[in-house]
Amino acid sequence: MGFFSFLNPILDGILLPVLKLGPLWFLVIISLIVSWLITLIYKYTTDQNLMKTLKEELKVLQKEMKELKDHPEKIKEVQSKFSQTNMKFMMESMKPTLYYMIPLIILFGWLGSHLAYEPILPGQEFSIEVLVDDYGGNISINVPKGIELTSENVKKIENKLSIFTMKGEEGEYLFEFNADNKIFNIEVVVSPKKYTDPIKKFNNELIKEIRASNKKLIVLNLFGWKIGWLGTYIIFSIVLGSLLRKLMKVY
Repeated sequence: MGFFSFLNPILDGILLPVLKLGPLWFLVIISLIVSWLITLIYKYTTDQNLMKTLKEELKVLQKEMKELKDHPEKIKEVQSKFSQTNMKFMMESMKPTLYYMIPLIILFGWLGSHLAYEPILPGQEFSIEVLVDDYGGNISINVPKGIELTSENVKKIENKLSIFTMKGEEGEYLFEFNADNKIFNIEVVVSPKKYTDPIKKFNNELIKEIRASNKKLIVLNLFGWKIGWLGTYIIFSIVLGSLLRKLMKVY
């Protein structure tokens, strides 16, 4: 989460117990709570009487524009009024973002670091792929304590790729790769609870990229449309947000 990483222990304590319910139910609960809080903030930080008036005025102007579609001269005047009213509505509706934008960024950072990929489990065999740009020599791996290598520790590049397989105990590990006496590394976490970014890129080097075999986490499968955490959150937040606005009579 970058600047907000110091909040990790607090968020872990609050959110990890809920995550045990599974990614889908976790996102349903989080979407519901966040949508409710945003709706509550929106209701009490905006002038609801003004919002109602502006919304009704926009509907009237939209209707007028449809009726005047064959009168271009008159429709310009209505379009101008519509733009002005819509601008007022947008400016008023933007006020609540000042209250929830930073907390939402912090939450999204945590979600992205816990739900974007599947974790590598203790004892589970996984792989690390080394991709090169223009190098045909050998690459060796330095395996840290707690990791058992299940492939050779020295491999020749084939088709610009070399794959090492291994398994290990729970922990955080730094893997080093030697290519033409140059050292490249990547951090990999073996844990049922978390992971690190599985892809590390290098610019203008022999090695182009190193990537661990963490699979992307599919939270929702809608008729073959495989959706990750962000898409799932957006779907739930739109549906739940709309329902909450109606129930709480928010304009």
